[in-house]
Amino acid sequence: MSESEFVFLYSTFPDREAAERVGRALVEAKLAACVNIFPPMTSIYEWEGKLETAPETAVLVKTRRDLVERAIAAARPLHPYSVPCFLVLSIEDGNDDYLAWARAQTTR
Repeated sequence: MSESEFVFLYSTFPDREAAERVGRALVEAKLAACVNIFPPMTSIYEWEGKLETAPETAVLVKTRRDLVERAIAAARPLHPYSVPCFLVLSIEDGNDDYLAWARAQTTR
């Protein structure tokens, strides 16, 4: 199977405001067609040897595979975490009209 042109870039933020700040920057820079911001969730993780439980806001950035590195580079300095999560999730396929719109949104 060949790699899809589009991917989701998954990230988490401490709150909605931080997620919106990064999401707007990526869409305005044409590095993302759309950014979905989900309601707060609870994350459980170990950080610096201590078990943590914290509210977080999840984000799915819809972008082209060839823009991922630029999107991460643009998001990283705006991200409040010292070690932010940026995971690339493949999109197998989608409806042609949506993908055409997403392509147009991420092309200058």
